[in-house]
Amino acid sequence: MKAIVIDDHPLARIAIKNLLENNEITVIRELEDGEVAVLAVESTDPDLVVIDIDIPVVNGMEILERLRKRGYEGIIIVVSSKNERFYSRRSSEAGASGFVSKKEGLSNLMAAVTAAQNGYSYFPLFLGQYVGKWTSDEKKLDSLSLQEFNVLLYILQGADNNTIAEKMKLSNKTVSTYKKRLLEKLDCKSLIDLFAFSTHNNVG
Repeated sequence: MKAIVIDDHPLARIAIKNLLENNEITVIRELEDGEVAVLAVESTDPDLVVIDIDIPVVNGMEILERLRKRGYEGIIIVVSSKNERFYSRRSSEAGASGFVSKKEGLSNLMAAVTAAQNGYSYFPLFLGQYVGKWTSDEKKLDSLSLQEFNVLLYILQGADNNTIAEKMKLSNKTVSTYKKRLLEKLDCKSLIDLFAFSTHNNVG
């Protein structure tokens, strides 16, 4: 198998690469941000993509969506140290093959790859813990559309409307509409409230 690893933390890339190569998976590219990720995947056609959500330029969730929309059919495993229950669900909805929490030291990465190779999804946090256990904040986050959520991630990275519009290929007016909806759905009166809400829930 051939793999591409996309993560802006050097130590995480080393850990992921060592784990994959110890299991006879060759890492052909290592990327620090999402800017060239889609083109890199399309030009090399790897069997596996391991991608962190919280990466600069273009976030991991948007890369995931773009790859699936453009017909990439390989295995995509999302890894993150952020809110694992929430991101596990979002990754599943966006077309990932599996989700692994970095808080567990990537110990389940190969289990996720093996499950995907055998035609199964790997979302233990999503499948095992979601039913009937939503907090009020989790319900608010779950109400966001994928586009609204991507706008949220860019806001948390400090991007302004023009930058978000350029990255997501949207008009400034559409971005403004998404920002307004975000504040309403998450019960925030300002961007300061939005940052506080996101920090409290370990998002972005």
